Amino acid sequence: MGASASVTEKSIHEFMVKDAKGRDVNLSTYKGKVLLVVNVASKCGFTNSNYTQLTELYSKYKDRGLEILAFPCNQFLKQEPGSSQEAEEFACTRYKAEYPIFGKVRVNGPDTAPVYKFLKANKTGFLGSRIKWNFTKFLVDKEGHVLARYGPTTSPLSIENDIKTALGEA
Repeated sequence: MGASASVTEKSIHEFMVKDAKGRDVNLSTYKGKVLLVVNVASKCGFTNSNYTQLTELYSKYKDRGLEILAFPCNQFLKQEPGSSQEAEEFACTRYKAEYPIFGKVRVNGPDTAPVYKFLKANKTGFLGSRIKWNFTKFLVDKEGHVLARYGPTTSPLSIENDIKTALGEA
């Protein structure tokens, strides 16, 4: 059930993803940045606390090299039912998100987005490689290597020290 697919990529910077409007985004544009990659949903019990804290972290660390990459996902009780653009509008309007909200992805199963195959292959969690729920977070270093994985109940602010370490501030 939790077996990782074979992944040949060595860095998250090798991936191309879609933004909320369907345009290609090469993740190599984030070389030299520390990334916090999160699967998000607008109708989850974790939505308010996570979006609020992600926005707080981004405001505090964006000028020091942190980027948050949010990927809407509708795989968990259909808690992100709208379009990618609706998910982006929700995050940017309700939570003042200034970080990128990408196109909707699948994080588990046969249609898992390649970037999530990479993340899961590099850091397994409580359920093996499967993503347990919305707001699973991956911390990625400036070279694009996965440093850590955090479950949905781990609040963004509770990993602030790990972010500071990755930024070279600790």
